[in-house]
Amino acid sequence: MSKNPNLAPSGIEQKIPHLSFNFWTISVIAIALVIATPIIFVFSSIFAKSGEIWQHLIDTVLLDYITNSCLLMLGVGTGVIVIGVGTAWLVTMCRFGGSRYLEWLLLLPLAAPAYLLAYAYTNLLDYFGPVQTGLRNIFGWVSVQDYWFPNIRSLWGAMLMLILVLYPYVYLLTRVAFLEQAAGTLEASRSLGCNPWRSFFTIALPLARPSIMAGLALALMETLNDFGTVEYFGVTTFTTGIYRTWLGMGERAAAAQLAAFLMLFVLVLIVLERLSRQQARYYQVSGSGKQIPQYELGIGRGIIALIACSIPVALGFIIPCIYLFQLTISNLDVTLDDDFWSLANHSFVLAIATAVVATLVSLIMAYGQRLQPNFLMRTAVRIAAMGYAIPGSVIAVGILIPLGNFDNGLDAWMKTNFGISTGLLLSGTIVSLIFAYLVRFLAVAFGSVESSLNKITPSLDDASRSLGSGATKTLVKVHAPLMSGGLLTASMLVFVDVMKELPATLVIRPFNFDTLAVRVYQYASDERLIEASAPALAIVLVGIIPVILLTWRITKSRNT
Repeated sequence: MSKNPNLAPSGIEQKIPHLSFNFWTISVIAIALVIATPIIFVFSSIFAKSGEIWQHLIDTVLLDYITNSCLLMLGVGTGVIVIGVGTAWLVTMCRFGGSRYLEWLLLLPLAAPAYLLAYAYTNLLDYFGPVQTGLRNIFGWVSVQDYWFPNIRSLWGAMLMLILVLYPYVYLLTRVAFLEQAAGTLEASRSLGCNPWRSFFTIALPLARPSIMAGLALALMETLNDFGTVEYFGVTTFTTGIYRTWLGMGERAAAAQLAAFLMLFVLVLIVLERLSRQQARYYQVSGSGKQIPQYELGIGRGIIALIACSIPVALGFIIPCIYLFQLTISNLDVTLDDDFWSLANHSFVLAIATAVVATLVSLIMAYGQRLQPNFLMRTAVRIAAMGYAIPGSVIAVGILIPLGNFDNGLDAWMKTNFGISTGLLLSGTIVSLIFAYLVRFLAVAFGSVESSLNKITPSLDDASRSLGSGATKTLVKVHAPLMSGGLLTASMLVFVDVMKELPATLVIRPFNFDTLAVRVYQYASDERLIEASAPALAIVLVGIIPVILLTWRITKSRNT
């Protein structure tokens, strides 16, 4: 009879010294409280007085924020479901030329943030870009009055950019669900006369619904978090509204209330995702050793499937990367200058520091929960890991306002009592920026660390205890070496996410401390895509790391 790795044996709890128990419990609770502070502050700002500015927002732009955000979520949600579920079914359940390569190629758009695609495609499809210039040369058109061309800088253009980079969330989770489905279930549907379409809609799709909804929720949360794409395309959403209200109008209270309003959208998404599968129970009978039966597609259908799966990869990764690479190589004297290496150094320092801190904090949380798997610890861990659902702009507001109030209060107190000005000690510093990253991406590291720790059998804890090792020594000497792969994975995932993060960095970064993401945004806003190409390409190349990890894990799990 196998033991549940999530539960620490009673022997461990009895042998842990009282002091060690207090240390781990207090540490996890303290982490949860610190991480939750920005979110609590944003929620509490709902009741703050913002003067006439809030009424001004209601009368002018609030309806546009709500409408555009809802339309954006509707369009992106529909697109990621169609592309993600459709491609997952084709590469998992059908056999055609190139299907094995497309299994991992379809993950590549995860490496490219939506705002990079927005910048690249705007330059490609602009009036003076290569696409329209080529069309005018081919057909002899003289001016824009001679033909019609869609405007990429619009709401539908923002939807398209977000769909192309977010569909892998649905694709990945749905494909895993299809792989885990029992072969006997699908064989039974075939024996009952179900064709591939009917098996898909009546058997496979309902069984994969929890995974589809989880992927959809992640995609919609990232949609609400996006700033670079909607700002560049001139689409007013809550994220752009927070930025403009804070920096444009200087109204911190109103910006915090907009952030609280945006958090309500996120909470609704979470609640709907939970309710959609609350009463449903899905059981898979595995272990038969059979592989899932695949449908052999003919030449015609195989070509259609190949094209359908290749288009998202080409549009979401290959075309923009080739264009950015061409701009970088053909303008090396401008792109790879000293400024680029300085920006890369800033980004790498922030990413490495955050990755180390997030991994250590995640290790403390996961181990504390392992030692004391009670309601209090589980609740504290969930609170600490909820930051990934919160948009970066919301976290920025929730951090800067209380830190600014603390700095101003301390400075006033020091001036009054000692005649010394302390200035800004925390707000607008690298420390506050790393803290924002930690709040946002701690859940990413915790998932990997917890998964690795749960694979270690509890009997090793007992053996370590019997040799006189305490909880901390057991973690350092026993668990950490066994978890090295999971710890490295957690660090790399956080590293990549920090490299791509734009909204929080744009608001919190210290003066004269730009990152690759910020500089790409600044260059693109000034229509200087040539200078932006090298930083953008660097972000994409770094973003390939988690794609490789995901591909390796899927391949490994499939072969075992």
